[in-house]
Amino acid sequence: MEEIGGYIEAIVYSQPENGFTVARLKEANKKEFTVIRGYIPSVQPGETVLCRGEWKNHPSHGRQFEVAEYQIESPSDVVGIQKYLESGLVKGIGHGYAKKIVDRFGIDTLTVIDEAPDRLLEIQGLGRKRLDSIKECWQKQRSIRDVMIFLRTHGVTPAYAQKIYKAYGDKSIEKVKENPYQLAKDIFGIGFKLSDVIAQRMGFAIHSPERIRAGIEHVLWELSGEGHTCFPVREFLPIAQKILEVDIPLIEAEIRELLQKHFLALEEMGEPFVWLRPFYAYEQGISRDLMRLARSPLAIRTIDTKKAADWVEEQLKIVFAPQQKEAVIQALTDKVHIITGGPGTGKSTITKAILTVSCKLTDKILLAAPTGRAAKRLTQITGKKAFTIHSLLEMDFVSGGFKRGKDNPLDCDLMIIDEASMIDTPLLFHLLRALPNSARVLFVGDIDQLPSVGPGTVLRDLIQSGLLGVTRLTEIFRQAKGSKIITNAHKINQGEFPDIHSHERSDFHFITAETPEAIQEIILRLVSKEIPERWRFSSIEDIQVLSPMRKGIIGADLLNEALQSLLNPSDKPLFRAGRRFHSQDKVMQIKNNYDKHVYNGDIGKIVRIDTIEGKIEVEFDDKVVDYDFTDLDELVLAYACSVHKYQGSECPCVVLPVHTSHFKLLHRNLLYTGVTRGKRQVYLVGTPKAVAIAVQNDQVQKRYTGLVKAMKEMAINYKPEASVQARQLDFNQLCGQKPHA
Repeated sequence: MEEIGGYIEAIVYSQPENGFTVARLKEANKKEFTVIRGYIPSVQPGETVLCRGEWKNHPSHGRQFEVAEYQIESPSDVVGIQKYLESGLVKGIGHGYAKKIVDRFGIDTLTVIDEAPDRLLEIQGLGRKRLDSIKECWQKQRSIRDVMIFLRTHGVTPAYAQKIYKAYGDKSIEKVKENPYQLAKDIFGIGFKLSDVIAQRMGFAIHSPERIRAGIEHVLWELSGEGHTCFPVREFLPIAQKILEVDIPLIEAEIRELLQKHFLALEEMGEPFVWLRPFYAYEQGISRDLMRLARSPLAIRTIDTKKAADWVEEQLKIVFAPQQKEAVIQALTDKVHIITGGPGTGKSTITKAILTVSCKLTDKILLAAPTGRAAKRLTQITGKKAFTIHSLLEMDFVSGGFKRGKDNPLDCDLMIIDEASMIDTPLLFHLLRALPNSARVLFVGDIDQLPSVGPGTVLRDLIQSGLLGVTRLTEIFRQAKGSKIITNAHKINQGEFPDIHSHERSDFHFITAETPEAIQEIILRLVSKEIPERWRFSSIEDIQVLSPMRKGIIGADLLNEALQSLLNPSDKPLFRAGRRFHSQDKVMQIKNNYDKHVYNGDIGKIVRIDTIEGKIEVEFDDKVVDYDFTDLDELVLAYACSVHKYQGSECPCVVLPVHTSHFKLLHRNLLYTGVTRGKRQVYLVGTPKAVAIAVQNDQVQKRYTGLVKAMKEMAINYKPEASVQARQLDFNQLCGQKPHA
């Protein structure tokens, strides 16, 4: 293999999934840049690298160096040193100060910063405050370098080394040596597979109990990511065996150990099911709190609900359809009630009516929704301030939980929860335990939409239990019948092929394109030119591209790259976490971050990239949030996103590719959810065949949950003062197996 070295002048392309990178390398004593390519994850502009590999001739891009191995080195010349200092890796030093420092200290710059940092005060304009910031960052970088050197030998990239150091500090090496599998739990982005590579390089045996236990928990957490709160043991064992590559008896032995230590729970639901302990506790807690609320006296005084429904019709100057009046009456009668229905069936009108009546009876009313956008829309509909559920519960940064709970309940007589289909199991658990016994609870949502992004199918399960009052709205309200978005959404939901013929003033459009390449080309043209010109929409603010999948030419990932280049090009991109960020980019948060008060699915805009301080600022609805460069794996571009991630949000215009290459995800509820995200215009681009497949496929993707069973058992066994005690069932007895020797 040949060897070349220099500093990274720029990243040309980076694939976050596997670390494949194309970059320009500046070699010493060479005028032209060298193009290098290969699996070089997390390398940054300004870093000096030593690469081993071989020269290849690319048919389109000419001579390139294909990297087989590489290592990060300290820069060895003044140009490399300056590039390193101005790269943003050292907070407090940007282009201007980097040049001044290198001009003053030359090749000795890094030695000066390392051994005599106070000499930086010799630089004009560089004061004590900035020096302290540089010294702190440099010391941290030195510590991170030690961690990196250790982790590098075990296959960990610099980006993850920084995250590990951020989580564990100076105890990083000690913690990783103690139990590398803990990384999968503690560090966002490090899954079981990477922690397993680290562990095996450190000498952990493939059959070690620590590895098998970590693998069991990993599989269950991965399954929770697919929406399951529990899973049949019969189906679970082969999945775990495939990942762990050990015999099933060894897995069964560690399941017994985890049950004994109360990390897992096991119950019979026609066959044995296994839970991660937190999800078992969530479902038991939800069941108990619903019984507590349903069976406790109501704070609001009893009224004649039929007279109230007549009165509110006069107040709002509307005439209810029979279904709608019944919904108002039942919601003002039941202690816990659910209203479900599709678009145009009057959910918003009913919510406003219930609120109007209730305001005459109490001022202790709270309106909540799972996302900021849904809360904002609820505020607009009702004229009363609505909150996200997270903000109502108030994060406690000391304990890491919520301030509101059983011992510090919310002060409310009525809680109205909109977009309830989006609520996942953990969030409903925390919300219900924060409600006082005397509160009335109203859930409003569309049961036919996709289930929550997080685990569970809580709205569906609450309805299926048969224990709570439910009103189903099926009649389209008169004013909504003129919208093809709404009429087609209902056709799709009923298994009928939508009307895809549009006219000049239509709000629903279908454009036929046979290939993914043609679909992408049309989408780019629609978003950048045709829709903005025709409807006066902003390409970024008012149009949302939704895709059933992330992968492929018309998947969200590649659509994002194409739309970013088209709508918001930049000659000064920031490459971090394998992603390319531009100022003014539309981005989405992809995990709950309670410290920053931003949550999975929140959409914002990058308003500032600060390479000197090593952070970017993102504006979400009503706040600006700082992200350290090491946190940027929590953000993805959001010019296009998955239908699932966008549920609960709305946009003036939605553009949706529909093609048979998305065959696995062409489901009726996915198409229905995507179409109903558009408020004023919806464009489908693809083939009628793909639409037909989606409409005919009413098989909701199966999610295993135990909530219905837990609710039915709690209804029989509920005792107000009893604590929730999970039964400790025997694995061997329940699975009909004897312990293996």
